[in-house]
Amino acid sequence: MATPISSVSLTMKCFLYAYFLCLCLLFSLEKGYALEGRKIAESHHSHFIEVSSLLPPASCKPSTKVLSNNDNKASLKVVHKHGPCSKLSLNEASAAPTHTEILLQDQSRVKSIHSRLSNSKTSGGKDVKVTDSTTIPAKDGSTVGSGNYIVTVGLGTPKKDLSLIFDTGSDITWTQCQPCARSCYKQKEQIFDPSQSTSYTNISCSSSICNSLTSATGNTPGCASSTCVYGIQYGDSSFSVGFFGTEKLTLTSTDEFNNFYFGCGQNNQGLFGGSAGLLGLGRDKLSLVSQTAQKYNKIFSYCLPSSSSSTGFLTFGGSASKNAKFTPLSTISAGPSFYGLDFTGISVGGKKLAISASVFSTAGAIIDSGTVITRLPPPAYSALRASFRNLMSKYPMTKALSILDTCYDFSNYTTISVPKIGFSFSSGIEVDIDATGILYASSISQVCLAFAGNSDATDVFIFGNVQQKTLEVFYDGSAGKVGFAPGGCS
Repeated sequence: MATPISSVSLTMKCFLYAYFLCLCLLFSLEKGYALEGRKIAESHHSHFIEVSSLLPPASCKPSTKVLSNNDNKASLKVVHKHGPCSKLSLNEASAAPTHTEILLQDQSRVKSIHSRLSNSKTSGGKDVKVTDSTTIPAKDGSTVGSGNYIVTVGLGTPKKDLSLIFDTGSDITWTQCQPCARSCYKQKEQIFDPSQSTSYTNISCSSSICNSLTSATGNTPGCASSTCVYGIQYGDSSFSVGFFGTEKLTLTSTDEFNNFYFGCGQNNQGLFGGSAGLLGLGRDKLSLVSQTAQKYNKIFSYCLPSSSSSTGFLTFGGSASKNAKFTPLSTISAGPSFYGLDFTGISVGGKKLAISASVFSTAGAIIDSGTVITRLPPPAYSALRASFRNLMSKYPMTKALSILDTCYDFSNYTTISVPKIGFSFSSGIEVDIDATGILYASSISQVCLAFAGNSDATDVFIFGNVQQKTLEVFYDGSAGKVGFAPGGCS
């Protein structure tokens, strides 16, 4: 019997309706997956940050990483000199500089590095008259001495513990010494007294090692009572002048070095934040790295803490983390003691910026533990700033903070989304900057992009310490390479 037409129509309508529902469901699922994929992609290329975490806690929150020492390595705790984890900051809250002062000091350091490199390219700069520090010209010296991070080492016999700023941009290690013949600034610990140490020895003016001071300090050494005199001037008019000697250096209970060359400062002035002096980690033969090369093979690494309220480490010797990515070290001809790097690009929010490789090669680049804010070649900074501002356009901007010109007011937000930033190197690796290394906050209502541009295209690109936060930075001087691994402090 034939099926009535009305029944066929009804069956077909039901089928078509069901098919339509299936298509709608499929479409909505596909749309959902696409949206979810986009959310994942967005989170993959962005950092989601709690606004309250942008400012450091008032109390010390030390890293959970256990520092181990063995026959092959020695590890020291790193603290920010003005943070609550530093003994230098105790009872000295009033001495901590403002953010504007920190950035101005940083600009002085950067100008000093640029001046030092340009002077080396041309005339080689002037010599410092080490016998009379008042004549030292502010522009003709090494980098500024007001670095952020300190470690504690032992000096002398018996050992005296001293808190020293560590600096990859400096070579000579020095500390203030009694009797402070001319001047000593205020430091937290007792000033080192070489007359109370059985292992201290002066270096004579006729010694060949005395002449090595020229490359380590940029200044010709002096002579006083047949004793070699060093002098080093920093970009903020800080300086140290004194006797050049040898002493026993103690890094850990098992790692001690006799006859370590260092400066015993008799005339010292400047912004050293209560520290006892400076630990030079540059590439010159008088640096700590070179003087301990027989044991550590010019290998050292550090992790700078996520905030001034946490701790990191400085390790000599050892091996890199398994997930470290390496790129070759290069040499800046005008400043061979700096650690040079070959940058090739920058990415923002997962997209590589359209910057010619010649922009980076023209300037050259160094990595520096003492410079706070990364300084980019002008075209690179312009491209970074434009991309960052575009991706951050939903947030209200506010006034600039010193050298930082891209600042936001997050006072009406509890969480924010910040585009990831990555650096590309000649070896083909890309290193992502940690979330704590992208922004610099003076307050919740003034949080700035933590990068700045150089004034000239030929000024060296400086990879600063804010952008190095929480990365394990592994220097292998003997192999001529440097590695980066995320999450280094934990």
